[in-house]
Amino acid sequence: MQRRTARMLTAGAMALTAALTLSACGSGFGGSGSSGGSGGSSGDAAGKLTSSGRDLTVLIGSSGDAETAAVKSAAAAWSKSSGTGASVQPASNLDQQLAQGFAAGKPADVFYVSTSSLSGYAANGSLLAYGDRLPDKGDFYPTLTKSFTVDSKLYCAPKDFSTLALFINTADWKAAGLTDADVPTTWDQLKTVSQKLTTGGRVGLATSPQVERLGAFMAQAGGSLTNGAQTRATVDSAANVRALDYVKGLLDDGSMKFSSDLGESWGGDAFGKGKAAMTIEGNWLTGAMSSSYPSVDYKVVALPKGPKGAGTLQFTNCWGIAKDSPNQKAALDFVEKMTSTKQQLAFAKAFGVMPSVESAAGEWKQEYPQYAPFLDQADVAQGLPNKAGTADVIADFDSKLGGLENADTKTLLEGVQKNMAAALKG
Repeated sequence: MQRRTARMLTAGAMALTAALTLSACGSGFGGSGSSGGSGGSSGDAAGKLTSSGRDLTVLIGSSGDAETAAVKSAAAAWSKSSGTGASVQPASNLDQQLAQGFAAGKPADVFYVSTSSLSGYAANGSLLAYGDRLPDKGDFYPTLTKSFTVDSKLYCAPKDFSTLALFINTADWKAAGLTDADVPTTWDQLKTVSQKLTTGGRVGLATSPQVERLGAFMAQAGGSLTNGAQTRATVDSAANVRALDYVKGLLDDGSMKFSSDLGESWGGDAFGKGKAAMTIEGNWLTGAMSSSYPSVDYKVVALPKGPKGAGTLQFTNCWGIAKDSPNQKAALDFVEKMTSTKQQLAFAKAFGVMPSVESAAGEWKQEYPQYAPFLDQADVAQGLPNKAGTADVIADFDSKLGGLENADTKTLLEGVQKNMAAALKG
């Protein structure tokens, strides 16, 4: 999982909008998709894979040096055993470089694909829909395969994933007279501890003003942005109104602030700099805490349950294979190796991601018990919509959430509802 992409997903959505050669979204919220690329069924699940024998090119959107080194090492090991070379290149701008490769007719054979980019690539025929060829496809978490399924086709293998959890500054917690018995498991308890932790210029809870964070409250209230099949917008549901009204209440009483109101671009920095005693973030923050705020002691707990129970959000990328790759057979073998249980556990150790396969869960939690809450919530995690045009709607929604404290929640959601409905109609 790209940590930067995960915490500022809207940047990826905006990049997708700019890369019109790849996207079938069009401009605005109601753009329609159209097929492009080579078309036909060749190279899909029912077709024969191409095999040229040449080296593979692999383009990744790396989170940093640790991820780049790990993927290069894994690729070298695969090359040694398979006899096929593999060149790994970390992209400086993944969307742009992929767009250039496809426009020139020379795409990378294998590359990272985000959920927000998937629909555009699938609609114009850029991606090989190879998911049903994977012998262990049933090992992936079902919520992850759903994120990379379009028109009942699993296009690509989830490479890893992240969920949101609650980070607590243990020194602030103790100073407020709180104990393990006070760890919040309900919304009411979260409000209580947020108020107790708000003191001396420090706010109890801070997070980014994004649906990529606040959407967790929607899930806990029983809401979502669309129905499960992504055929109907559900943004203005009573559940979502209840969720944002709860957040607005925390903002109103001062026990919660958005990171932007604290002068920070995301909740991780607000938490690390001591401006907030708690934040809602993904497991990528653990790496940032180690590198940027090593003196801050903290613990991670599951997000509190809402009116409809537990809920969180998930973020993931997959291993895409170009439909026009002349060496699809080797590319598929490469992906199978990269998503194997053993290799995913090695990646987890190297750069802190969570394996996308259920067979790795037990060993991962045994190795990282302090981070188990992230994985324990996998079965209640929701992904964001991935249909064409929805990324633009989410980006626009994010731009409005910063003003939630002074907005009418129902009116705000009704506006986003219209945009999401238009996007789903295509």
